[in-house]
Amino acid sequence: MTKLLQNLERRSRLFLMLAGLGFLILVGIIDYVTGFELVFSVFYLVGIGLGTWFIGRGYGLFLSVLSVAVWLAGDFAAGAHYSPFTAIWNSTILLTFYGVVVWLLASLRSLHKELEDRVRQRTRALTQEMAERERLEKEILEVSEREQRRIGRDLHDGLCQHLTGTALAGQVLREKLQAKSAPEAADAGRIIALVEGGITMARDLARGTYQADMPAQGLMAALQELSANTSKWSKTVCVFQRTAPVLIPDGTTAMHLHRIAQEAVSNALRHGKAARIVVELSERDGRVALTVEDDGVGLPEGWQKSKGLGARIMAHRAAMIGADFVMDLNPTGGTFVKCSLPIPPQSANNQPGKHDL
Repeated sequence: MTKLLQNLERRSRLFLMLAGLGFLILVGIIDYVTGFELVFSVFYLVGIGLGTWFIGRGYGLFLSVLSVAVWLAGDFAAGAHYSPFTAIWNSTILLTFYGVVVWLLASLRSLHKELEDRVRQRTRALTQEMAERERLEKEILEVSEREQRRIGRDLHDGLCQHLTGTALAGQVLREKLQAKSAPEAADAGRIIALVEGGITMARDLARGTYQADMPAQGLMAALQELSANTSKWSKTVCVFQRTAPVLIPDGTTAMHLHRIAQEAVSNALRHGKAARIVVELSERDGRVALTVEDDGVGLPEGWQKSKGLGARIMAHRAAMIGADFVMDLNPTGGTFVKCSLPIPPQSANNQPGKHDL
């Protein structure tokens, strides 16, 4: 029935008007053939109702009057002998009944259209609101990326250069102390070693913060470096695994996957208290999967209802590149984060052979 009404909604008004008249004629012929002893008034009501619903109140009233005329003419043609008063009375009662039905259907149709309009307006408003929210979230992420890149450049061009100058000044001071055979020369050497260690840390931070568009093999190198630096600067063992070379032709997609891995590793260190973290990049059946597992304390109770900012950002980054994102308790203990997506098409900025490791 629903499909029939939907099909009728798509028909033209002329077709519906002609169909209503045709249905009325068909019912009139059947009414005449069966004789005046059988009452067919309710069958006329089907055409009147459909005409009112799809065409309008005016057409419904027109069909009502025409139906009463056809019914009365059919009964007389079939041999009915009504007195004028009886004919007028029956016609008036029947026409009043049809008129009430037409009024009710027309009012219901008006309310239905008003409700549909409100639903469409609300849907349009929600769609616009969602689009605006996605645009703002994307803009916030882009601003965040620009700020991180700026900080990375400042670390590399500013702090690293300043520390390098400090190390050189310390080297000159140590040479002067050594020339005077001063015992403080050894202390100066230790200070130089500490400054050089700071330079290394600042450069690692700059590389981790500044991520330009990656070449096709850049994600593997970045994840390998992330794992190595995590193991180097923390008490946690972080391992990067891959069964075969996994190439991500699109630099933006690779950057988002790297950021997701960074956030997952950071969460495992800060909140999970993990002793071992495994970062894995794999490809199977045309899909790339990034997995980060740890053996930490896992996720707090009720974390699904109150996801932290990091989890929401990871999920939004995954949504931006059309990836499926899962964050849950690891069956073997700790936390399990997985982001999978079809291999993205190659972007214009990442042509084969343009970059090398």
